[in-house]
Amino acid sequence: MTGTLLAGAVGLCVVTAVAALLVPDRARALVTGLGTAGAGGFGVAAGVAAALGGRWSVWLPELLPLAGVRLSLDGLGGLFVAVTGGVAVCASLYAIGYAREHGRIVHGVLPLFVGSMLLVPAAASVSTLLLAWELMALTSLLLVLAEHAHRPQVGRAGMWYAVMTHLGFAAILAGLALFAAHAGGETFEQLRAAELPAAARNTVFLATLIGFASKAGIVPVHVWLPRAHPEAPSHVSALMSAAMVNMGVYGIVRVALDLLGGGATWWWLVTLGAGALSALYGILQAAVSSDLKRLLGYSTTENMGLVLVGVGAAGFFARSGIPVLAGLALTAALLHVVNHAGFKTLLFLAAGSVLRATGVRDLDALGGLRARMPATSVLFAIGALCASALPPGNAFVSEWLLLQSLIHALPASGVAGAVTMPLAVAVIALSAGLAVATFVKAFGIGFLARPRSPGAERSAESPATMLAGMGVTAACCAVLALAPAVVLPALSAAVTVVLPGQPAVSGQVALHLNGVVGTISPALITIALVAAVALVPTALRLVAGRRARRMARLWDCGAGPMTARMEYTATSFAEPLQRVFDNVLAPERDVHVTPAKESAYLVARVRFQARIPDRVEHRLYQPVLAAMEALGGSARKLANGSVHRYLAYGFYALIGALIVLAVIR
Repeated sequence: MTGTLLAGAVGLCVVTAVAALLVPDRARALVTGLGTAGAGGFGVAAGVAAALGGRWSVWLPELLPLAGVRLSLDGLGGLFVAVTGGVAVCASLYAIGYAREHGRIVHGVLPLFVGSMLLVPAAASVSTLLLAWELMALTSLLLVLAEHAHRPQVGRAGMWYAVMTHLGFAAILAGLALFAAHAGGETFEQLRAAELPAAARNTVFLATLIGFASKAGIVPVHVWLPRAHPEAPSHVSALMSAAMVNMGVYGIVRVALDLLGGGATWWWLVTLGAGALSALYGILQAAVSSDLKRLLGYSTTENMGLVLVGVGAAGFFARSGIPVLAGLALTAALLHVVNHAGFKTLLFLAAGSVLRATGVRDLDALGGLRARMPATSVLFAIGALCASALPPGNAFVSEWLLLQSLIHALPASGVAGAVTMPLAVAVIALSAGLAVATFVKAFGIGFLARPRSPGAERSAESPATMLAGMGVTAACCAVLALAPAVVLPALSAAVTVVLPGQPAVSGQVALHLNGVVGTISPALITIALVAAVALVPTALRLVAGRRARRMARLWDCGAGPMTARMEYTATSFAEPLQRVFDNVLAPERDVHVTPAKESAYLVARVRFQARIPDRVEHRLYQPVLAAMEALGGSARKLANGSVHRYLAYGFYALIGALIVLAVIR
């Protein structure tokens, strides 16, 4: 059953891609959307079947020279396949109304992108994994560049994404090639059974960690993410940010915990530290960003950082001989993967709805959308509540569970745990607080008050298909918030794959989740209070009877009616927070004073511009790029058009190669 469902998902992706190239323009968006959504539905069913029904595997030797294609779906892979399929369903329904103006190539590549993401967790050999990974990278790159003809910054974002994703691929290739060389084979069964020297194990871990972390958007290899996600079409941004980044987490868990069987304690401290740094840095950048989609991109870095905190803690606890806490931490991390996929899909789709209606994504130029786009405003508010990790949002459940695993580790985790776990708890608490400020800014500035641009004034509600995609996503978020135990069997199956032989884990996880969704749970109490606050005033008005509404001007202190210029902007809202973290963010400020023509002492205009660059990019990548540019400029002098010089280059290269071969022999 599992194999049939997965084959149906991949086959439907291929058929939809072909159909998108052949059908007429007016039907292309509908065919692509329905076909990709159907493939996503098959993916959800295949993932659930793998999680509940055990492992499935197949070998197709004729599809790939030498090694063939090996596919296998267990509980861990099934979880990620199900999440990817769910995101694909929501994004594809949304794309029916959103992507009508896109060309044949974009529509044809979309189902191939979804199909490649479904194959990555199902790969059972190094060659199959690398093939699916590269297909995922290439198709996503084409989708990022979908609108390059309209905006020049799309090409630059695509260049950053192409370079970073292939550097990550090179790191993964190097690590897995070294692993396979020592194992004497490339299948995952051979890799699990291999006995590697300590130096080789450490090298494989570090190389694959860097490569997979680059796909997950972990600092400092995150620089492509806040560039590519804003420039991609919004339904593609949702697929990348809610599904594709999960493949990086899957790769780390699969290689480090499953194939390598764990490792030294410092492996997991490094993983936990990278996750903590990403969580703090990502949410700080999101808190001060005024670009709505860039804000959501940095939020992805934050949430993937939290997931890595859980993965690192799970590996550390397993290494320290605390199996129950290891299972609990990994369950919390995987649950946050599921929750993040839900609310980030909703937020990116809502942001796309705003962009389509207004033509802008700058929060400083928005406002007034609550009255003009009420359904989109409510759906974005739901996503913002979930992303803020406040009850009754779904992220609250997973982050609270992660905190519980870290707090209960303090008495038994030794000196290293006594130092790192309180710091990890502090990071999670601080990131949660900053996330609240970030999404209060995003919703309050972007949707409330008065419109601050002509685009915001002309905005109108999105088509029904776009609202349907967002509505399905919001419903999934509500289910995950109110009944998180629904996904517990799939989470338990995934945890058992990499942490086998621990029957107590499921009971402990169920105990903690029942504490969230029980009869006196905080989530249900919060819902009851919110409902009471909303219904009591309505009931009082009905009892008092209807009164005629009168329009009256509020007292304005004699200054006249308020205008949009008098309201807070996203920049001013984030200014106090920016000052607190001034040394970390290192903002750049420019003041240009234009004097009057009559006198230099009179000012005609003052222009103030503030910019907060990505400090990691500025300090780490820009010097490297400058050095490479200088090296390239120097290399141009070697090509002066002289045939004699070019022949000399070849002669010297041949002599050098012969010398190297002689030394090696």
